[in-house]
Amino acid sequence: MSDTILECRNLTKTFGRIAAVNEVTLSIPRGNIVGLLGPNASGKTTFLKLCNKLLTPTAGEVLIAGHKPGNESKKLVSYLPEKTYLNDWMKVSEIIGFFGDFYTDFNSGKAYSMLEKLNINPKDRLKTMSRGTREKVQLILVMSREAQLYLLDEPIGGVDPAARDYILDIILENYDPATTIILSTHLIADIEKILEQVVFLKEGRVVFHRSVEQIREESGKSVDSLFREVFRC
Repeated sequence: MSDTILECRNLTKTFGRIAAVNEVTLSIPRGNIVGLLGPNASGKTTFLKLCNKLLTPTAGEVLIAGHKPGNESKKLVSYLPEKTYLNDWMKVSEIIGFFGDFYTDFNSGKAYSMLEKLNINPKDRLKTMSRGTREKVQLILVMSREAQLYLLDEPIGGVDPAARDYILDIILENYDPATTIILSTHLIADIEKILEQVVFLKEGRVVFHRSVEQIREESGKSVDSLFREVFRC
């Protein structure tokens, strides 16, 4: 088994004359929590969609454990999209049953355990829940798969600061050191404490890829401080 879980070679996606992802070459090792960081419209969501074959590259390629995005890679990847895709008329228990039928690696026991810890009633329908609770449910479903790579697009972007701590706890409690999590966000200060590596995206290009330890040793700065310096925010 290769030590690399995700590899990109000159990965590019254009929309008309705009390059949302621009010649990205990147190698992500197994067993890390990686922050995919950048301001809005930097290409983070497009990049994750390319990894999930929701978009097709204009040029270059991306490989998941040596596989091009497709049926084989989807068995390895658990993806949290930026926007919810769940039917709000369904009960949480019904959605868990659906996921259990659809994904062979889905752990229903883990899902119910996380729901209990967060005091979420599995008999409730999504439409009766607050936005923050719905996002917790969606993350629970994603983290209940026994995947090799978790791709999380803005998992804390739409919730209040108190809920962010709950969400980060879910991620950490269910993190297997043999797996990899790539977490996209522009809220650096909230997630810095759980990151091991960071990738800065700017206008679709990788401008920085380092371990958090390297950043602190080389610059003496936090990831958030360096991010503000690079993006002048």
